[in-house]
Amino acid sequence: MITVRKSAARGHANRGWLDSYHTFSFADYYDRNQMNFRSLRVINEDVISPGKGFGTHGHSDMEIITYVLEGALEHKDSLGTGAVIKPSEVQRMSAGTGIQHSEFNQSQTDPVHLLQIWLLPDTNGLAPSYEQREFSVAERHGKLRLVAARDARDGAVKVHQDVDLYATVLDKNSQVSHALQPNRHAWVQVARGAVLLNGLTLEKGDGAAISDETELVIEAAEDAEILLFDLA
Repeated sequence: MITVRKSAARGHANRGWLDSYHTFSFADYYDRNQMNFRSLRVINEDVISPGKGFGTHGHSDMEIITYVLEGALEHKDSLGTGAVIKPSEVQRMSAGTGIQHSEFNQSQTDPVHLLQIWLLPDTNGLAPSYEQREFSVAERHGKLRLVAARDARDGAVKVHQDVDLYATVLDKNSQVSHALQPNRHAWVQVARGAVLLNGLTLEKGDGAAISDETELVIEAAEDAEILLFDLA
């Protein structure tokens, strides 16, 4: 079963400096039917204006992944981390018992476009931690590259949840496939372009919840960038 979540159906908030679309309920957007999918709690597509960003604020007991599509995002946190996240890089922050952080667009001329993802952890009260890793376009081109996993295999960043997150960059008419094991579920999010997912059309910003399927075939209807979550 595949349930498509269309881009236009998402929650939307435009604060001037921040233009944000919410796949699931977030902040002032609430839909009791769109709270999460399995352990996937948040997918926000954010565009942050030049020189603007999120001031210092706190989180606890959440796995937060940042996936930058365009521009660069400056990160600072209470662990002493100072980093800049660019396209092809994946940031993972485990909030655990509590972490304070800020995220700013360091450019004075160009916006930054990103996906912010929250996963519910399998264990609360963990020590806060941070990780950042580059996954080149070549690593993701025409293949599903594992970028986050509980066991951190194949160089993926470590998340504290039974989730495998894959990223791929596809040329038009190319395809990838992914086998879903019994009792596993998936979410596909289209970051750019358009694809056919088992024959169903998904365009930029669309997502799809998948259960009771054994194989996913993703074919690019145009050049595309996709995230695929394999979830317990």
